Amino acid sequence: MRRRSEPLWLFDLDNTLHNASHAIFPVISQNMNAFLARVLGEDGKPADAGRVNAIRQQYYARYGVTMLGMVRHHGVRADEFLQEVHHFDDLSAMIRYERGLKKLLRRLPGKKILLTNAPRVYSGRVLRHMGLHKHFDAHIPVEAMRVHRQMQPKPSRPYLRKLLATYGKQARDCILVEDSVENLLAAKQEGLRTAWVTGYTPAHQRKRAAACADVKVKSVLQLARHIHRLRA
Repeated sequence: MRRRSEPLWLFDLDNTLHNASHAIFPVISQNMNAFLARVLGEDGKPADAGRVNAIRQQYYARYGVTMLGMVRHHGVRADEFLQEVHHFDDLSAMIRYERGLKKLLRRLPGKKILLTNAPRVYSGRVLRHMGLHKHFDAHIPVEAMRVHRQMQPKPSRPYLRKLLATYGKQARDCILVEDSVENLLAAKQEGLRTAWVTGYTPAHQRKRAAACADVKVKSVLQLARHIHRLRA
């Protein structure tokens, strides 16, 4: 019988560990629309909302993040995009999260990695505000997800394979904790175990995830009761 390996936990950040829908996502959306309108505009005039929304949806569907489309097709620098889109007047006042997260992370066996499609500066600030920065063994932001030097954020399956190889883990010993069905599906297709967190996602944005979620929880605080199922 194969000896059970300690699990490797991959935690998403926004709408998984904290409620980004409350105030942060609306500002990100506003910032992104303004940025795209400026870049896509012509003759000094910003692009209209219809073109901006169409481009956002097209690039998100194709690349998993709008940023990659803007980088590849419009000559935008990734660092410029990330900085402008994640600009907040008072980020600390916007963060909403549950108490008990530090206790949960201490209780879960194995290494924990923050794997987020958010940039390092923003995600680091959110982690420190919640007091969780010392409870993760690694912090992998969107700009660090690269395969052959090319940025490949979630739901990139090649990057997941690279990450598992880096940590010497089999897919079955790795658990992705996420709110995004697309990211969960990619992980499930690679053989990872998956936990779908639904509590912060608006009801109209939820999709059926029976095929890609081993466990469905409203809050990450409920993960502890599902450890045996996730490691089965």
